Amino acid sequence: VQLQASGGGLVQPGGSLRLSCVASGIIFRHTPMYWLRQAPGKGLEVISGISSAGSTTHYADSVKGRFKISRDNGLNTLYLQMDNLKSEDTAVYYCAKDEQGDSRGRGTQVTVSS
Repeated sequence: VQLQASGGGLVQPGGSLRLSCVASGIIFRHTPMYWLRQAPGKGLEVISGISSAGSTTHYADSVKGRFKISRDNGLNTLYLQMDNLKSEDTAVYYCAKDEQGDSRGRGTQVTVSS
């Protein structure tokens, strides 16, 4: 399994970013997927999940109403649209096929700072 997240960067508070995650080595269209993050000095936090067909999503309270998860099964790609970013969203973001994040690959750094 290879899961590679990208799209991170430095953004000002209130700004937006769109993360992508390309998956290989799995039957993506049959696999629920998750976004997780790890802030400096903190543990791994699952922030969003999506069903295999994309019809069901869920979000942690910390990102609800600001982040949107989606997927393109034709492209084996998972997305996370992040709007109204806050300093507390600063973290390394990962995608995974399990809620514990054991399958996560290389993450992408998101830094929210003025």
